Amino acid sequence: MKHLKAYIEQENKWASIFNGKPYSIDTAAERHRLADHIDCALSPENLSCDGEVRGAALQNKLKALTRVARELKELDPSVNIYELY
Repeated sequence: MKHLKAYIEQENKWASIFNGKPYSIDTAAERHRLADHIDCALSPENLSCDGEVRGAALQNKLKALTRVARELKELDPSVNIYELY
């Protein structure tokens, strides 16, 4: 769960800069909101930054997000991350 916690911490830093609502895994609703965010990040357009990220950098980004998604899915099997499959 260390990857999930690190991801939440990183995303919350960005959220604080842009006055966004912080992410958490305390409630089912918050876990589903986070799953939607991860699902969006895993979409091909966002993952590759519209083709700007390629090769090893793209694979590393995909592996990191996949680890985070799987940890969240282990924590709460009811969340849906469609881009994971």
